[in-house]
Amino acid sequence: MSLYIPVLFLVLVFVPSLNSAPPPNLTKDYYQKTCPDFSKIVRETVTPKQGQQPTTAAGTLRLFFHDCFMEGCDASVLIATNSFNKAERDDDLNESLPGDAFDIVTRIKTALELSCPGVVSCADILAQATRDLVTMVGGPFYEVKLGRKDGFESKAHKVKGNLPLANQSVPDMLSIFKKNGFTLKELVALSGGHTIGFSHCKEFSNRIFPKVDPELNPKFAGVLKDLCKNFETNKTMAAFLDPVTPGKFDNMYFKNLKRGLGLLASDHILFKDSSTRPFVELYANNQTAFFEDFARAMEKLGTVGVKGEKDGEVRRRCDHFNNLNV
Repeated sequence: MSLYIPVLFLVLVFVPSLNSAPPPNLTKDYYQKTCPDFSKIVRETVTPKQGQQPTTAAGTLRLFFHDCFMEGCDASVLIATNSFNKAERDDDLNESLPGDAFDIVTRIKTALELSCPGVVSCADILAQATRDLVTMVGGPFYEVKLGRKDGFESKAHKVKGNLPLANQSVPDMLSIFKKNGFTLKELVALSGGHTIGFSHCKEFSNRIFPKVDPELNPKFAGVLKDLCKNFETNKTMAAFLDPVTPGKFDNMYFKNLKRGLGLLASDHILFKDSSTRPFVELYANNQTAFFEDFARAMEKLGTVGVKGEKDGEVRRRCDHFNNLNV
């Protein structure tokens, strides 16, 4: 199979944050009476969008991870910067968050405001859309409990030091995951989200320039070197995180790691490190085990740091607080 890598925008998939317990009112039928068509509207909105832009699923998954990771699953990552505040999405580490992911949330919010105005939070929209899109591209179905409120804060300065990076070691990544309640096995399972998506050349350039990392598959390295030769001037250059089945949510990501086809250093280290290798081996050999663990980890991720009635709101627009001066 060819390892040709197309040019597209970055989709790194990394994970959670905050230790707040979920409020007691998170339920799967939260909108049954107040917005009975919620699930239908989300599904009918994401389906054509994914068909038109096949990168939407990976982008939305990444956006959801980044949201939950910073201030809990409260749609803080959706907030736009204004004259009073530089928001999370404008920090350097979030600059490549994909436009298609923001767009699908906006589309869903617009449709819901026509059907049941002022009822559904942007945080719930992002959580539900992520699940629907993951299943659309072949991933496991998992339950999404609803009732999150949208947070009141989004600060760019809080991003650095709180997001796993493309060149981090397993201990460094684990320290971030653990403070948010995730285990080493869950770290590996959630990293499997890299079975879909893309990464900009700058995120892995140190593995191919000036010298090639000897642990990279030589043919893969050659393709990447050619693709990224002008990455410093053309910053849009990017590669599939899974070069074999990039549009399908499966366990190929883990099989790739064993063959030197892990794109990021933080991908490759999962196979190289003795503490995480057994999980990589397990998921490479057993897709069912990966899907089950990924689904459980996603359900858990969706409860991280969620806001209730007292510390959140239902935004009228997902990119602005209702009080625009916040």
